[in-house]
Amino acid sequence: MDKETHKLPASEPQAEPKYAALRYIMEAWEEAVFDGIDPDCVATAAIFAAMSDLVTTYGEEPVARLAERLPERIRAGEFTINKTRQ
Repeated sequence: MDKETHKLPASEPQAEPKYAALRYIMEAWEEAVFDGIDPDCVATAAIFAAMSDLVTTYGEEPVARLAERLPERIRAGEFTINKTRQ
């Protein structure tokens, strides 16, 4: 889990699978909201799914270290996107 791999420019070949994966997740998210599921429920389920998969892949301690860095990354705007909430 390299700290900087999440910021790969689109021109780099290894970035494309990550952008494709994000498109799939965003489409599923929009479909769930369209079907009437509260966005907060979708968010909670998505976070749980992501964290449990990361723990399965990397173990508790590496994921805990990743989570410790989340507040600074959130405050730095890393997760801020212009998205319309329905």
